[in-house]
Amino acid sequence: MQRSKNDLWVGVFVLVGAVAILFLALQSANLLSLNFQKSYTLHAKFDNIGGLKPKAAVRSAGVVVGRVDAIAFDDKSYQAKVTLLMESRYVFPKDSSLKILTSGLLGEQYLGIEPGAEADNLVAGDTITSTQSAIILESLISQFLFSKAAGDAPAQKD
Repeated sequence: MQRSKNDLWVGVFVLVGAVAILFLALQSANLLSLNFQKSYTLHAKFDNIGGLKPKAAVRSAGVVVGRVDAIAFDDKSYQAKVTLLMESRYVFPKDSSLKILTSGLLGEQYLGIEPGAEADNLVAGDTITSTQSAIILESLISQFLFSKAAGDAPAQKD
């Protein structure tokens, strides 16, 4: 009887440990977000979102103030339409701007929101019009190489 009781407690302990490891793995991979805060939805359009993914952070001054809820392609304007889920305790002026930023040199991408100066605040369903697309590293390198190649070419004499 004592042996089966010990086996039961060891089994419970192993099960709790496995659930804890699964929770931490999902949380660190941004696949699980437990948020019990009230939130509101905002929209924004970008020419190029780079590697931005749903559930990416929306940060202001380094603090996470929301998450990317969904990304879709608008076939009328040929832009990416990003839906944001902002925590309701954070409000921003209507003239705020969004930038797609990268944490580190090759890290994951997130949205940075810069507050504006207008007196009226964004409300649920508003669209942020001032956006800056992602900087694509490959484009910058090719532009640099192209400008170097054009600058090193010998000038032709007539």
